[in-house]
Amino acid sequence: MSLAASQRRDQRRRLVLSWNRSGSTASPPNQPARPLADYAPDALPERQPALATLVPIGLGGLAMVAVGVVSLMAAATGVSLWETLTGSQLFGRGGGRFAMTLSAVRQCLDIRSFLSLGGWLAQMCLVVATAAALVVRLMRRHRRDDYRGRYRAWGWLAGLFTMTACAAQVPLGQVVGSLVSDAIGTTLGPAGMGWWVLAAAIAYVGVGLWAVLPLHERAATAIWLSSGLLAWAVAAGCTWMGGGRVLPLVVGNACWMAGAASAAIAMLAAARSVIREVRGIPARQATRKQSLAMPDAASAKKPTAVLADESDSSSPHGQDADDDDPRGATAYVDGSEADDDGEASGRHLSKAERKRLRKLARMNRAA
Repeated sequence: MSLAASQRRDQRRRLVLSWNRSGSTASPPNQPARPLADYAPDALPERQPALATLVPIGLGGLAMVAVGVVSLMAAATGVSLWETLTGSQLFGRGGGRFAMTLSAVRQCLDIRSFLSLGGWLAQMCLVVATAAALVVRLMRRHRRDDYRGRYRAWGWLAGLFTMTACAAQVPLGQVVGSLVSDAIGTTLGPAGMGWWVLAAAIAYVGVGLWAVLPLHERAATAIWLSSGLLAWAVAAGCTWMGGGRVLPLVVGNACWMAGAASAAIAMLAAARSVIREVRGIPARQATRKQSLAMPDAASAKKPTAVLADESDSSSPHGQDADDDDPRGATAYVDGSEADDDGEASGRHLSKAERKRLRKLARMNRAA
């Protein structure tokens, strides 16, 4: 085993010497040689996937992402909600050997403070929502029929998500409420909090409608974004009327975290919708449905003479299939005759002419 180890060391030493030799020949004489690591060609930045390619396009992928986000948020907030609502500990009642560990885990899951697992997940969801909104903006700005610049709404929406994430750690609401209260001399809500809630509601509703309405597939985005705004409204109401009690504080923080998760899912659904618009997936599906519903144009414009030949060949003993036709005339399309718009025109032939044409067709097939 010592012999095998020495052979491996010698092989690594030779490899390092070869790297140093190649680096010294390639580097300028004034700079010291530095060994370079060996990377595959796929490690180049140009070959790395862009952020938009990570968005799930299929409905199943988006559903799996939504279920994963909701499950993580429920696991991070469920323990604290259960213990607050029921008044009993969910685990670690009797202490034991791992009592300190369980106490530390319970503190990590305590959503009475944003310095918890639920608060961190909410911040990550807002980061994902901001990134997805910026991706949508970058794609929508290349739409040729966007004469009014509606793609800018997604940039404003990304800015609102960023301010919301900052407001969880920095008291921006208190600063804005105090500033407006001092400026106009009217206090709305506790410590002017109502002004912050009113400004946030107007901004989110206005920018949200401006951004979501032009989407081709807007149902999922509208539902998740409305759910997030409703959850944030409940959180603001719990903070407004809580009065420092534990239950409104826990419910309000849980609703705030749920609103952040809904915002992330809404922006992922919006990015999926825009990617499908860019790739033309809804247009191809509509064309396929129309092609199944409407008859083929080539079969609709097929000459009647060809149909007559097919019916004559399928009839027994070469008898005339139109002898029993009560109308006594059949529309025949002559390829040499055409209207001004290039479409073939129809001319009614007599029974003798139809028989003569079928006879000529049988003679040509026999020849």
